[in-house]
This record gives sequence, structure tokens and C-alpha cells, in this order.
Amino acid sequence: MIPGYHLTLGITVTMLSLIVLIPLASVMVSALKLRPAEFWSLITKPTVRHAFATSIGCSFIAALINSVFGVIIAWVLVRYEFPGKRILDGCIELPFALPTSVAGITLSKRYSGILGTPLAKLGIKVSYTHLGLVIALVFVGIPFVIRAVQPVLEKLDGQYEEAAFMLGANRFQTFRRVLLPEMMPPVLTGFGLAFARGIGEYGSVIYISGNSAREHTQVISYVIMQKLGYIDYASATAIALVMLILSFVLLLAVNIVQMKQAARTNNV
Repeated sequence: MIPGYHLTLGITVTMLSLIVLIPLASVMVSALKLRPAEFWSLITKPTVRHAFATSIGCSFIAALINSVFGVIIAWVLVRYEFPGKRILDGCIELPFALPTSVAGITLSKRYSGILGTPLAKLGIKVSYTHLGLVIALVFVGIPFVIRAVQPVLEKLDGQYEEAAFMLGANRFQTFRRVLLPEMMPPVLTGFGLAFARGIGEYGSVIYISGNSAREHTQVISYVIMQKLGYIDYASATAIALVMLILSFVLLLAVNIVQMKQAARTNNV
């Protein structure tokens, strides 16, 4: 028992309750005041359904892209030495430090101007489309995958790869049978965190999406803000409850993956 245990535990529980538990409980209580039929009708309105589909679909695609390129970037940062490596490594946290609205404005301006013009000549439109949403979500989500995979690669003993080569395995077989099983749990963790972040993202996607109900580019966080602007608190809390449940499910999945990885590491 460390000194001050009861005091620090009390402060932790108090802060957790004030900042997390009480606000979440208030959302749940407000949503549960609705009758089941009323709750279902609010969350199944066409605009709400399309917003859920847009947020979940684009977030899933962005998380998949991040899982692939996040592993590649983490591999380069761990396995290679090159000029500017420290600067590149430090820039990974830029999406965390940068205000999301600034990222949204920058991406929207670039893909409707300097980068958008040559892409438009190729018939590719980015701004105010689902493609723009995916790009914005890739930007805010890729650090989760990189920072989840990077420590595992740093601690991975190179003797396993040497043993695989000595036993006749080629590079692809070594990656698939030796490296990939070790990297899969952190990749899944990063995927889940990036996916959860993307579903609730607002600032970075609000400008580049166009928020068009006709084009189905409205994200669910924008719909909540829209409902609050219309003083439609019932719809806002109903949607918020669904997002809360989705977040808990994703975080539960992430924690299960992490516990299995910890158990596997301890057994080894």
C-alpha cells in the first residue's frame, strides 16, 4: 500500500465522476426518458441513418488505411536510420496537438485549390465528398496505429527473424509467420482507437464534408449539433446514446485485445 493511497483514490474517483461518469450518466438518463417507439423513430430518421452510415463507413475505411500505412511508417521509424528521422517521429503527434478545426480548414482549402485542381482534371473530386471525409479521418487517426505498433517493433527480438532465415524462410514467410502475429494485437488496438475517434470526429471533417443531406456527406456529430441548434434535445440525446454504446463496444474490444496480448506476453 503506497502512502496517500486513500487520498489519491478519492481524488481519482471524484475527478473521474465529475468529468466522465456524471456527464455520460446524464446523457443516458435523458435518452432513457423516451419511450422505446419514440427512441427508435428518432434514430431511424433518414438523415440520421445516412449520417450513421457515413460516419461508420468512412471511419472504417480510414481505419483500414491507417492500419496498413501506420504499420509501414512504424516499420520505417524503427528499422531504418535516415536524416530527419527525429523530426518525422515528432510530427506523428501533430494531429493530436493541432486543433481539429484548423486541420479541417487546411485540408478543405488544399483539396479545393492547390491539390484539388490537378485531381479534378483526372476526374477525382475530394472536397465535399466521402473521399474528403476519409482523407480527414486518415489524418486524425493514423497516429493511433503508429504509436500502438512502434513499441512492439522496438522490443521485438531480431533473433526470431534470424532463426526464421536460417530455417529457410524467405522475407514474406518471416513477416507472415514471425512478425505479423506479434504486430497483429497492437494493429487491432490502433484500428479500434482510430475507428472510435473517426466515428465521433467533428472539427476536421465539418469543413471538407460539405454537410450535404442530399449527397449524404453529413456526419453524425454534425447531426447532433444540428439537432441542438433546433432545440431538439430528444433527438440529440437519442443519437448521443447510440454513439455512447458504440464507443463502449469499441473500447471493450480494444481492452480485450490488450488483455489477450498481455496474457500472451506473460506466458512467453
